[in-house]
Amino acid sequence: MSRMNKLTRRAFAAAAALTAAALATTLLPSTAQQATQGPVKIGALMSLTGDLQAFGENCLKGIKLAIDQINAAGGILGSPAQVVEADDQTSAQPAIDAAQRLVTVEKVAGIIGALGSGITIPVATTVTVPNRIPQISPASTAPTITTLEDNDFLFRTVPSDAYQGVALAQITREEKLERLAIIYINNDYGQGLADSFKTAFEKRGGTITKSVPYEPGKASYRSELTQLKEGDPQALVLIGYPENGVVILRQALEEGLFDRFVFTDGMRSPDVAAQVGAEKLEGSIGVSPQALTDSKAYQIFAEAYKAAYGELPPTPYIDTAYDAAFVLALAIQKAGSTDGTAVRDALREVANPPGTEILPGEWAKAVELIAKGEDIFYTGASGSINFDENGEVAGTFAHWTFQGGKVVDLKVFEPES
Repeated sequence: MSRMNKLTRRAFAAAAALTAAALATTLLPSTAQQATQGPVKIGALMSLTGDLQAFGENCLKGIKLAIDQINAAGGILGSPAQVVEADDQTSAQPAIDAAQRLVTVEKVAGIIGALGSGITIPVATTVTVPNRIPQISPASTAPTITTLEDNDFLFRTVPSDAYQGVALAQITREEKLERLAIIYINNDYGQGLADSFKTAFEKRGGTITKSVPYEPGKASYRSELTQLKEGDPQALVLIGYPENGVVILRQALEEGLFDRFVFTDGMRSPDVAAQVGAEKLEGSIGVSPQALTDSKAYQIFAEAYKAAYGELPPTPYIDTAYDAAFVLALAIQKAGSTDGTAVRDALREVANPPGTEILPGEWAKAVELIAKGEDIFYTGASGSINFDENGEVAGTFAHWTFQGGKVVDLKVFEPES
């Protein structure tokens, strides 16, 4: 977030002083103390470079939109909220280093991120969990996160790939695909989704002819692609990220090995079509987590995003990033403190029924109800943020395709059980 001008700082300072004075007899000591202490810092651990850059930049806008709305309505605990950005470089070790800086130097109240599961998991186990800092990922979908020993400090606003694999199996069978090969990035995300999809696809009568992992950063994937052509699959399922995914697609086409593709969320980007050639990906299909776009909550979010940044991009996780920021801020407000354990314990209190429903942007309404001691629950832009015992949410998915180089949703659906 850009630095506030002096006028904005004075306005927040005045609001904080008035709030502290008016509520001095009812606020907890930690709340009153926080209201006089400068900004409430929210860490945004995003992939601003590397394989997930296209997603990270857009997700950061979603986070900033939520925080800007909160600040326009008075801030958190009477103080301005501040987004502290950190680039994980789409790599585990830089992510750990960046997260450590957010926690120990910036003293953030919580971290939103990372995007890749192979980044989120080591950040949680080495930084946020040991330091008792709540972490909410808007994009990490690996099933292994569900059972991670995280002392309940790791949450996510996106459904697990246990559901995405089922959704992908459903649409591929609806498209009459019976024999498929899988190439997947060799990390928690790729392995977990490949396994989930294979199980669900075979339950529906399909056959996986071969499944091969790939290592990111290689100049050639021709050996893996040649192996995958064995068994005469009808199409190639690519579970990966754009940077290396584009290389794989180009080489598959150049060698005449595949001309039909199936994608998951990590490849949902118009940049992929632009780099490979729009006409070459016509007819390819994919799935990705996607909110019901006709819901009131989503429409409120989409209009606010358009007003702030222009047309909403087709890349996923902007809405889940927005929701992660908003629900984390609500938890801080509910806890009356930036203490990590208190914020963690408040997350379900502000996200799960019963109570009064809070929609995107309704910060002032939420603060008023919390001050009265009333229950609230947040319905997000991406759908219900009803955290289960593992800190996870259910969700709906888009069946999408590339048309004229653009990402086009064919339908949004809830996977069949």
